[in-house]
Amino acid sequence: MVWTDLLLFILQDIGTIAFALSGAMAAIQRELDVLGIVILGVITALGGGVVRDILLGITPPLMFADYHFLAVALVTSLLVYTLESLSSKYLDKYRHSYLPLINIADAVGLGVFTVVGVNTAFLYGYGSNWFLVIFVGTTTGVTGGMLRDVLSGQVPMVLHKQIYALASITGAVIYYLLYQTKLEATIALYISVLTIIIIRILAIYFNWNLPKVPRNR
Repeated sequence: MVWTDLLLFILQDIGTIAFALSGAMAAIQRELDVLGIVILGVITALGGGVVRDILLGITPPLMFADYHFLAVALVTSLLVYTLESLSSKYLDKYRHSYLPLINIADAVGLGVFTVVGVNTAFLYGYGSNWFLVIFVGTTTGVTGGMLRDVLSGQVPMVLHKQIYALASITGAVIYYLLYQTKLEATIALYISVLTIIIIRILAIYFNWNLPKVPRNR
């Protein structure tokens, strides 16, 4: 259990960095100032966790009780701003790579926070309520990206882009089922996180989308 707790802590750090990175880069792409970059980075990184805690009745939300992840998000956002400011001319030729980098960081954050959300629901005794567990996991995973997109003036990816929420739901279901089989928690974590990341990246690469209403009918 100690190793599982350590792995979850490391995964949350990775997810926080990934989502803060995607939020800060999206802010730079929209030409926001340093405060906008920091706000977007922090909200993207921590927004899903706040909503998760509210759903589970955890008050105050953990980000206000433990400042570690807030600090990680702040430092990441400021580092992105600093690197962009100091190396803007050098980075100009790489600006076409911003969207792919945002997508990769977002996929990592989506995978990590979906599984963290499911695990938090388990820890607080909701393991028998499969719908709540999967809903909390998915909400934890997608909320940060939704807030990032809304605040940067875009339609959230979860509503129209390549398979997004479905990847999160799939990973949450897999983790829930593996948990019920009593599989080693560390293995279940790896499988579920990697499943979400792989589905999301494949969806971007192959442009997989859910059906939409045809424009010309």
